[in-house]
This record gives sequence, structure tokens and C-alpha cells, in this order.
Amino acid sequence: MIRISEKKALEKITSLLKEWLNVSENEVHVSYNLPDKKIDGCISIKNQNFIVEIKSASNSAQISSAIQSLKSFRSTLEGSTIPLIAVPFMGEVGHNLCKEAGVSWLDLSGNADISAPNLRVLITGRPNRFKGPGRPANPFASMSSRIARWFLIHPGKAINQRELALKTDMDEGFTSRIVSRLEGLVGRKKDGTVRVLDPDLLLDSWREVYDFNKHKILKGYIAERSSSEVLKKLSDLFVKNGMPHAATGLCAAWLLNEYATFRIVTFYIKSTPSAELLKKLGFREESSGSNVWIVVPKDEGVFHGSKKVKKIRCVHPVQVYLDLFGHPERAKEAAENIRHEILKWKKNG
Repeated sequence: MIRISEKKALEKITSLLKEWLNVSENEVHVSYNLPDKKIDGCISIKNQNFIVEIKSASNSAQISSAIQSLKSFRSTLEGSTIPLIAVPFMGEVGHNLCKEAGVSWLDLSGNADISAPNLRVLITGRPNRFKGPGRPANPFASMSSRIARWFLIHPGKAINQRELALKTDMDEGFTSRIVSRLEGLVGRKKDGTVRVLDPDLLLDSWREVYDFNKHKILKGYIAERSSSEVLKKLSDLFVKNGMPHAATGLCAAWLLNEYATFRIVTFYIKSTPSAELLKKLGFREESSGSNVWIVVPKDEGVFHGSKKVKKIRCVHPVQVYLDLFGHPERAKEAAENIRHEILKWKKNG
């Protein structure tokens, strides 16, 4: 996350607005200390009043939180105001969330999408000026994502961190750090237990950073009359050889909801298959025209929540949904079908 003081950020925001709106210093007034601490500032330029919420990143959790704060604060004001979210650099997901909510934004890198009566500012393409060294802490990294997965599999359940560590087979201290990084997506109750606040938002935040291709994927071809026969052949052989496995991708979407047909059969397995096993399968390695993807996951957490569907073990629908974005054909349509038909969550109160 980018660490920049509220005052410095407001000064930069004011400078950008002055430049874009071509106004002089005496036409601008900035309020730093507002009675409602949920809003970071107010900038008045000529006849335009901006209420500003500053966030350190443009992920789903932070942008959604900013949108709610701005809307709540705006409802207490009289006259026209322009809700404005400011971040160091606005990503695609944050941009889309602002667009859906009808909230304007700018970033400190010089990009903006501001709409109001008699005002339109649209600037895109300027690079991120706030890339920090190293990799940011990611609560959705391979092992860390066990926490998000557990909350999405059990969306209505509150749990203490010690039990959560046991359920996800992780160190208690590590679990505590991941829960802290999920602040805004996961909330703590008065009794100290934690729960997911908005499962849809948690899933969106995970999808932003999830990359199926980071797993080890062996692509190849198995000659059978149909994809369903390939699916059964793989499943039967994995079971016979005692190999932990679970289907994902389009074949799993078909098993779960009979959504569309599929060509590629995708299975997670616990370890790299031996040459002997591949020979039994009749597997011929090739990327072009492959109809089988055998995937060794970066973390065994992908198997959490798996169960048999039509006698074939599948990963949990949450994992299927995420993995589909790394598949071709009608995978994105299948993902949306899983989201709307199977992953129906009620918001926690």
C-alpha cells in the first residue's frame, strides 16, 4: 500500500483540479478538518464542491468502502456536491466499481474520470507513479488464500482465529496476519470471532489478483470419443491409483450445473504425475489442441471444500469460479453462471 499523508494527498488533488479546471489560487478553498471523520476533505472550486475520500489502493474492498462513505456523507449535505475518490493509481476493477456507482475518481498519477452537471474530465493512460519496491502483502497468495476460501465456503459462520487456523491447517500467527490484511472484507464481532462481511466483495477482491496460470499445468491430449469419456477415464484412474484429485474449469461447471458442453477436461492432482501414469492414461503432451489439463496446485488449499458431483470429485464452486477465468471457450460465461446460480450469498447483518 502507498503511504501518503492526507494533507499531502489533498494538496496534490487540489493541484490537479486547479490545472484541469484552469482556475486561479483565489478560486479554490480546501477544508481539511471535517466534522465527519469518514470523509477526508472538501474542495470548493468556483461553483463546484468536491467531497473527497482518499484510499491507499484501488482494490474492491477499499473502493467499495469509499463509495459507501461518500454516499452516506453526501446525503447529509445540502446543494450539489461531487463525490470524488482519490487513490495513488486507479486499476480497472476500481474504475468499474466507481462507474457502476456513479462516483467520480482521480488518481495521484494524473488519471481521472469526473462527471457532474456542466463538468466532464476524462484522462487515461498515464502510468502508475507510485509503484513501490518489492511485492505488496497479498492475502490471496497461494497458502494465504485458504482463509478467504474458508470464509466463502462458510459465509454465514463466525469463527475464532485459533479454530480458523486449525480448519485451514495453518500457523495461528500467520492466520492472524492474513485476517488483518483482509480488514474491510472480514469483520470482528464483540466476542472476538471473525466473519466475512460481504462474500461477493471478498470473491471479487480475490478474483482481481488470482492467476490460474501460476499453478503447474501439464497440457496434453487423450484420444476418446467424447470429453465426458475423458473425464470419467481420468477420474477412474486417479481413484484406482489413490491419487488425491478434483475436477475444475469447464468440466466442473458442467458437472455442477450442466452449463454448456466442454472440450477441455481439467483436474487438480496433488503431485506431478509419473510417466507410468501418463502412459496408462494414453496422455500425449501438447499445448496446441490439448483436451486435458493436469494441474499441480501451488497450494493444497484448492482441495478444501471439494466433493463428489455425479460420482466425480470436484473442487468447491468458489474454486471453479476463479479457475474458469483462466480457461478458453465459454469459460467466462460459465463462471457467471456459477456465480448467479450456485454462489448465492446472503449479506451478513
